[in-house]
Parts: sequence; structure tokens; C-alpha cells
Amino acid sequence: MRILFALLSGVIFGMGLILAGMTNPAKVIAFLDLAGAWDPSLALVMGGAMGVASLAFVLARGRRTSWLGEPMQIPQSTRLEPRLVIGSLMFGAGWGMGGLCPGPAIVSLVGGPAGVGLFVVSMLGAMALHEYVLRA
Repeated sequence: MRILFALLSGVIFGMGLILAGMTNPAKVIAFLDLAGAWDPSLALVMGGAMGVASLAFVLARGRRTSWLGEPMQIPQSTRLEPRLVIGSLMFGAGWGMGGLCPGPAIVSLVGGPAGVGLFVVSMLGAMALHEYVLRA
């Protein structure tokens, strides 16, 4: 049952990314180009996502397990640590240069723009390097 819900969630998420235009690097770069031909449409997508996520966190706040019986894993820390800020800046820079973030990049592997495979391989390599450095 868990795998079925994970698959269903992934398919719905992927379809939403496609419908929102998040799998189109040109649209993402236009959203980030505040000084040029700015396309604010992805701000509405992000605002909607934050609203849904906020509601989900409020509903999950007092629960110890999910509706499927899995333990809840909600971060308790509210402290901004340097590694969080640095990691966020690196994530944003990569997203800005490539025009994709991890979710849309993976969705774009099927029928997306040329070169997205190299982006995903590089992204996974960076994630593996991060894990290696953390354990060293």
C-alpha cells in the first residue's frame, strides 16, 4: 500500500510540474530574470505550493504517525545554521544556471529537453559527493 501511494504521489507531483511549466528550463530562467523579460507565473505556482504545504504541516503537527502508519519526521529546529544557508545558495545557483531543480529534472528525463540527463547525472554526483564529505 505504501508503494502504491508513493507512486501515485509521484505521478501527481510530476503532472503538476509539467502543467505548471517547471520542466521547461526557459520558463524557469525567465522567472529568475528579474532585470530582463521576467515571467512571474511561477510565483503563483510556488505560492500555491507553500499554501498546500503549510496546511499539511498544520494538520500533521500533533500526529506521531502518518495516515499510512509511518512515523512522522517533521524537523523541530528553527535555527538558521551556516550550512543550511550555504546549501540553499548552492541549490539556488544550480537551479538558476540549469533552469531546473531536482523534481522537474527527474520528470524531464522522460521527453524533456536535450541535456537534462547530464544535469541529472551531475546532480546525483553532487549529492553523492555531499554524503561522502559528511561522512569523512
